[in-house]
Amino acid sequence: MKLVYCGTPDFAVPTLEALLAAGHEIPLVVSQPDRPVGRSQQLTAPPVKQTALAAGLTVVQPEKIRNNADFRTQLEAIAPDAIVVVAYGRILPPWMLALPKHGCINLHASLLPRYRGAAPIQWAVAMGDAYTGNTTMLLEEGLDTGPILLQQTVEIAPQQTAAELFEVLAREGAPLMVETLAGLADESTQPKPQSENGVSFAPMLDREDGRMDFAGRAAHELYNRWRGFQPWPGAFTTLDGKKFIVHRMSLADSATIAAPSGAQPGQIHVHDHRMFAACAGETWIELIEVQLEGKKRMTAADLLRGLPQGSVSRLG
Repeated sequence: MKLVYCGTPDFAVPTLEALLAAGHEIPLVVSQPDRPVGRSQQLTAPPVKQTALAAGLTVVQPEKIRNNADFRTQLEAIAPDAIVVVAYGRILPPWMLALPKHGCINLHASLLPRYRGAAPIQWAVAMGDAYTGNTTMLLEEGLDTGPILLQQTVEIAPQQTAAELFEVLAREGAPLMVETLAGLADESTQPKPQSENGVSFAPMLDREDGRMDFAGRAAHELYNRWRGFQPWPGAFTTLDGKKFIVHRMSLADSATIAAPSGAQPGQIHVHDHRMFAACAGETWIELIEVQLEGKKRMTAADLLRGLPQGSVSRLG
């Protein structure tokens, strides 16, 4: 097929590479504009742009697309068979949705209708799901409501973080898109309306999503949210009024760590030079690698060695 490819971050790179390897013609790649990155705030091209330029493809980066007459003229002149959209980061306008013969085809990293929205991978992990997947779908004006083309299921390992799952879903989703296009070409794949049963949403993450609520959440909930919110917003609380980031944590058995009974949520328990925090339901979590505001990242054991004995009692 003749395709226009819309994508921006690392997640969208494997699909672009797979479409090229499958022999599709891609006269145009659309990506978001270059953005400042890191402490230096150096203007950096998004990963999809870098990949496309390395492959000799033409790239455009419109700041706006809805009422962009020049961009519309460019796409209409190409007359693509399909527009493939993977983590582009823009809502496509009606004129663009109606342009290609086979429609605008999106790779969404969940088993729709579960986790419609901007952060499906993070919320699947944060909610403790045992599996998720990818869906190829036809885009329409609603938020991830379009007809389903193909789906694949991917297991979520008990200790897997969202950052690790991103890589798996990006890699597995690439051949799914190739298969989808082949099915549309020979009409073996037919769109199926989404069920209205099991609809859930995965809203864009907020910094406060990373705040640890020891009183309101059991240890396994805090652990799953930490896994889901990697690399951002992570997991944090306060210690003596200072921000306290937990970079690594694990679940703990109260009997094994000789935890005191009746501990209040957020209460710290030190056992065998290890640091534990009480959570809701008399459950416990181990804080393995931490960072106190104004200090470098370190193991909890190193933090305890640098503090007066008994000076640390409670988080939050």
